[in-house]
Amino acid sequence: MAEVISFSNASIAREDNVVLSQVNFSINAGEFVYLIGEVGSGKSSIIKTLTAEIPLLQGNVKILSYSMLKIKNKEIPHLRRSLGVVFQDFQLLNDRTIYENLRFVLRATGWKKKQEIDQRINEVMQEVELQDKILKMPQQLSGGEQQRVVIARALLNKPDIILADEPTGNLDPVSSDKIMNILMDLSKKGKTIVMATHNYAILKKFPSRILKCEKGLVNQVHEQAIDLDI
Repeated sequence: MAEVISFSNASIAREDNVVLSQVNFSINAGEFVYLIGEVGSGKSSIIKTLTAEIPLLQGNVKILSYSMLKIKNKEIPHLRRSLGVVFQDFQLLNDRTIYENLRFVLRATGWKKKQEIDQRINEVMQEVELQDKILKMPQQLSGGEQQRVVIARALLNKPDIILADEPTGNLDPVSSDKIMNILMDLSKKGKTIVMATHNYAILKKFPSRILKCEKGLVNQVHEQAIDLDI
């Protein structure tokens, strides 16, 4: 399968502090990959490197057709439109309905025709099984429902890759399972999913490939090790 993400001898720093060094791994199209590790171990730094929020210190990172070593500022918006990003803290606009939240994103990324905008919003809301909540305000939804809206938002521009940073971090187990089922289903449909998490119970229930950030390095962990001290 085609390689869509690769890290080659990459070192990542935040505020002059080297977080990860000599990182080497690749991810193929359609893979579901977990990033695990303690708080501050570099999980979010990997995701922020892939979205060009933090620069590389050395080495190279490639995502889709972009080299993060050579990417130009004018290319970054195009890169980000090729990605779907799911945050732990939702980042929904609380002064407008779910429909208006999604319409805002589509208008900001070049969609102009109301019929096409409405159709796409209905499609993504059906994917997360919330089409009946489209006219609700965010605060009228549960935390799990808001996170499903965030996934819908991430899907609007039909990205090939979804980057999820602790998407179940603030949710109860039942809501977490709903989110995981949606993400796993998207992976089965061909989306590449990279998910940072510290919830090892999820890894056992929804097994997939695991990369662990620890002591400034990134190593692959076998699924069987989940029952041990990883």
